[in-house]
Amino acid sequence: MIYKKPLSLLLKESKAEGENSLKRNLNAFNLVTLGIGAIIGAGLFVRTALAAGGNAGPAVTISFILAALGCALAGLCYAEFSSMIPIAGSAYTYSYATMGEMVAWIIGWDLVLEYALGAATVSIAWSEYLNNLLTYIKIGDLQLHIPYALSHSPFSVDAITHEHGIINLPALFIIGLLSIVLIRGTKESALINNIIVVTKVSIVIIFIILGWAYMKAANHIPYIPANTGKFGEFGWSGILRGAGIVFFAFIGFDAVSTTAQEAKNPKRDLPIGILGSLAICTILYILFGHVLTGVANYTEFTGAGKEASVSYAIRHYMTAYAWLDPLVTVAILFGFTSVILVMLYGQTRVFYSMSCDGLVPKIFSDLHTKFKTPFKSNILFFFFVGIFSAFIPGDVVGDMTSIGTLFAFALVSVGVLIMRKTDPDTPRPFRTPWVPFIPIMAVLVCLSMIFSLGPANWIRLGVWMIIGFIIYFTYSIKHSKIRKGEGIESI
Repeated sequence: MIYKKPLSLLLKESKAEGENSLKRNLNAFNLVTLGIGAIIGAGLFVRTALAAGGNAGPAVTISFILAALGCALAGLCYAEFSSMIPIAGSAYTYSYATMGEMVAWIIGWDLVLEYALGAATVSIAWSEYLNNLLTYIKIGDLQLHIPYALSHSPFSVDAITHEHGIINLPALFIIGLLSIVLIRGTKESALINNIIVVTKVSIVIIFIILGWAYMKAANHIPYIPANTGKFGEFGWSGILRGAGIVFFAFIGFDAVSTTAQEAKNPKRDLPIGILGSLAICTILYILFGHVLTGVANYTEFTGAGKEASVSYAIRHYMTAYAWLDPLVTVAILFGFTSVILVMLYGQTRVFYSMSCDGLVPKIFSDLHTKFKTPFKSNILFFFFVGIFSAFIPGDVVGDMTSIGTLFAFALVSVGVLIMRKTDPDTPRPFRTPWVPFIPIMAVLVCLSMIFSLGPANWIRLGVWMIIGFIIYFTYSIKHSKIRKGEGIESI
């Protein structure tokens, strides 16, 4: 038997107000900036160099186009669902209404990889750029510096000194600080995010404009380096692997859909927030990747330019604008901060919905009496995310985030096809065009990027899902409200 959450019940919940309801504070502008705030961050400033150096070379721009294509296709599916089912929970909620409770659980559990581990990935990048900024700060003769051992995971080793990391304290610090901000409330969080978004978008545009004059044609030759004989190392397979890596750069636009219960006019504003933020960021990404690989040779991003790659390019090649480096670094830190903010925000909202459905404990839906935020959930996820931030390398956490998100996107796209068959007459303020072509293409593109990420990441995803199934069969089934007959629809 498949247990589904009736659409009528979802719509009733989306209109509910009361003591345990989230406040509707956010308009279309807030949602677009929220999406941009989530999208522009570690993917642009860290994963670009990672994909260029080891996989795609200068053709990382093509990787961005492929990743953007997958996001655009899935984004159209998300837009239909979010306008049709304006309730917190993102892909989890959509799958509950279309494919049933078990698939909903898989999606909800999978989204932990996107939001929680996404926040951990960005916090690690935040730590790298903080160390770069500290090189400009002196107190007397004392140069401020965070020792390698205290700013890297135990699995990281300095390429020059061979020193091992112990714990990434700066990453842990920023996760804790932003958890406190989120406990204070979404309205305050959105205001902070709006200021940060303007700052970091401006600095990205400045880098593109100024860096354009410092590009060397030789750095783009060959534009697609020859494959080394191994899948994913340059050539077209490298471009595909690069797309899977830089896909992380687009994670965030779907976080807009988790705000459905806090949007003033979700049916109109959610599609604007999702597609608008995605379009703006795609243009910036392609230009940024082209300039970065034109200023510095892609081979340098596997060595000295691996960490804080943007600062590296400015310091070594844009010497006339050396003064720009600390400003860019500050802007990047602001950008990372807003991404972490949105990722933590999205994670707690997904578990808020799952808790309301009885699939995870009630503690995840307990709201603060004054701030009306799931403060206990924020505290619990601080500890969970903090473990990954402090003790796991950024590339490992980042790939786990990408593969988990791609899997979620594929299932949401399938959900659109199912919903068109099972509920064809339900009002859809935004309709995905060219169905079934768009959803099918979304699934195929997402699966191709999952394939490109390699066996190690497939195994990690499999282990994570096994853990999720253990929790589902030992706890969730017993506490599911749908299974207890509250709004039941079974087939």
